[in-house]
Order: sequence, then C-alpha cells, then structure tokens
Amino acid sequence: MATTLRMGSALIYQNSLGHNFRLPHPHGPHRFVCKSMTKTTPDATSVDLRRRSGNYQPSPWDHCYLLSIKNKYASEKEVIARDMLKKKVKKMLDVTKSHLEQLELIDDLQKLGVSYHFELEINDILTNFHHENGNYTWKGDKEEDLHATALKFRLLRQHGFDVSENIFDAIIDKIESNRFKSNNISSIISLYEASYLSTIADTKLHKVIRPFATQQIRKYVDGETYNMEIREKAIHALEMPYHWRMRRLETRWYIDAYEKKHDMNLFLIELAKVDFNIVQTTHQEDLKYVSSWWKDTCLANELPFVRDRIVENYFWTVGLIYEPQYGYIRRIMTIVNALVTTIDDIYDIYGTLEELELFTSMVEKWDVNRLDELPEYMRLCFLLLYNEINGIGYDILIYKNIDVTPFLKKSSSLKQVGRFMQNISSGSKVV
Repeated sequence: MATTLRMGSALIYQNSLGHNFRLPHPHGPHRFVCKSMTKTTPDATSVDLRRRSGNYQPSPWDHCYLLSIKNKYASEKEVIARDMLKKKVKKMLDVTKSHLEQLELIDDLQKLGVSYHFELEINDILTNFHHENGNYTWKGDKEEDLHATALKFRLLRQHGFDVSENIFDAIIDKIESNRFKSNNISSIISLYEASYLSTIADTKLHKVIRPFATQQIRKYVDGETYNMEIREKAIHALEMPYHWRMRRLETRWYIDAYEKKHDMNLFLIELAKVDFNIVQTTHQEDLKYVSSWWKDTCLANELPFVRDRIVENYFWTVGLIYEPQYGYIRRIMTIVNALVTTIDDIYDIYGTLEELELFTSMVEKWDVNRLDELPEYMRLCFLLLYNEINGIGYDILIYKNIDVTPFLKKSSSLKQVGRFMQNISSGSKVV
C-alpha cells in the first residue's frame, strides 16, 4: 500500500529528534534577569505617541495551535519501515550500473530529499567519477552523453568538486555555428540546470549555454507535445532552476512528479514519502520549541512595534538546512533571526538617534552592568540578546571546545552564521 504523504502535522517521536533538543546546562552561564518591565509612564506615553510604527499585522499563527499539532503519519512503525527501505536503496547504489544510471539515481535521491541518508556512498561515487574522468568532455556524438555530462557537471559542482566549463566546448562550438540539432529536450534541460552552477568566471555557461538552453525549452513548451511528464518538467525548470529553489518545497513537488514517471522505482518513492513525514515531525518539534521561546521572551507584548514573525523566521532556516540532525542549528538560527529583526525594528522604526547610539555602545562593549542607562523598552531586548548569545556560546564551548561568542556578537550575516553553525555541528574544521 502506498504511503500517505502529508504536510502540516506532528507527533513527538523522540528517536527522530535525538540530540536536537537544546536543554539548559545545569552549570550554564548566569542569566541576568530584568526584574521590571512595566508599561510606559504617562510622560513616556506622550513620547511614544510621536514614535513611528511599522504597522505590522499580528501573527496569523496561534501559539496554542502550534503546540497542539500532531502527526499520525510519522510513528515508530514508519521509522522502522524507513530503515528497511534505506537498506534496499543502499543496495541499489552498491550494484554496478552505468555512469548515467548512477548519476540519475543520485539526482533522484537528492530531489526526493533522502540523499542525506547516503552521503558517504554518494561522495565515494562522485569522487571516483572525478578521479577517473578528470578531463571528460562531450564529444558531440551522442545526446545521452550530453545529458550525462551536464548532470555529472551539476552534481560534482554541487558537492564541491572542481570541474571546468570547458567540458562543454563541443556543444558551444555547435551552438555558435548554428549546427546544434536535437529533439532530446531532457538533455537540454540538464544543460540548462547545469548552467546555473556557473561562477563569475564561467562566461561560456551563462553567456552561451544558458540563453540557448532557455530558448530551446521555451520552444518546446510553446509547441505541441504529447509527453506531459517532460512538458511539466520543462515548465518547472523555466519557472526557477533547481539550484535556486528551496530544497524542502522542491522535494514535495518532486515526490508527486517522480511518482508519475513511467520508470518510477517503488522503493525510492516509498522511502521519500515515509522520510518526508518523519523529517516534518522534527521540523514541527523545532517550531514548537522556538514558538515557546518567543512567547516566553514577551517581546511581542512588551515591544508591540516589532514584527511577530517567529514561524516565518523558522521557515527561513528550513530553506537553508532541512536535514533532521541539524535541529539545534535551525533553532539557534531562528532565535538569532528573531533577535536581528527585533533590533532592526528598533533601529528603523522606533528608537531615537540618542537611544540608538547608546544601544550601539552597549552592544559593542557587551556590558550588562550598564543596563539601567538604556530606555526601559530597550532593556528587555539587550538583556535577551546578551543572555541568548552567551548561552549559545556556552553550549558550543562545552560540546565543541570552540569559543564562538565573539563571532556571534560581531556577525551581521545570518547566512554566515548558518554555515558556521553547520560546520561546528558536523565537526568540520572552522577557519
């Protein structure tokens, strides 16, 4: 029986969460407490009336509703089924196949959202491709070889291998001399997707191949075709290339698209569906955690001029890193993002120049003992910032023996924070 696939529900399944919970350390850093956060005095109220407002709408997400979400489609039974399917798919990777079959299998695993289960196997396969075919180029004789070359180029670059755009010189010569003839739109789509893995130095990819491939795909879509599977794939590529898409949303789309393929593999589609539900459980538990954190901060109540967008902040982190083992990173990035947007609203909307200069000085000196110098509405924000950054730094120092607090205090790029936190979590070298 086909597995049911759902988006938007969540059962607490501890084995899928593992170490993702961030629990307070019994001997953690002292958290300073702001004892009084009363509403404004009459004099302050007259000042507040002259302040600007962002006119932000209330959050459409109710905290109690988020906590009540259940996911009956991700139980222990499904986890056991997933693990069995993983073994079967691993055997598929181990079986000797043609290079094109291996590449297409890796591509499917990636787009179906389950490639993180087979990182070692995939890396070994791609490493062998890179070593054995360091100088491979498309000779211009077989269109299926063009598809394989373009797919290999994209996958290798996605996994950090150095591959030259010169492998496409043969097709570039044919394009520039108007000698390229092809009815194989799948090869053209592969070429189109590969062009979006170009760097600034890759002038051939984005000046020759991408415009040509885009034009060919548009002609195909506008013309008459009876292959709706390929037509849907072409339209989807034109809307946005794979490299630019949010992986988790793309996975949900590709599961439906893959199931329609005439050569669909039953093990793969079942694994994708079961795993999607299990991973979604982890995401939903992350969301409950950050929503509870946000509610406990009282920022939305005490600072009504700031954006109440904790769900949107969390969704942004899933776009960067969805794998279940990185739950701690998503939670911390959501917290940092919420702090950044709060401070952004203080600077852009509410604070006076004098108040902002004082707040900036406080952050630069990182001195919580000067808390009373801040206006009352800024105290909660600074205290929360101080406690959270020090708490994150403490956790990482304990578990990774790396002091990241100076980095977090100075960082102005959340994407940079995300990459940094991912490297720490995976044990990668921090440079």
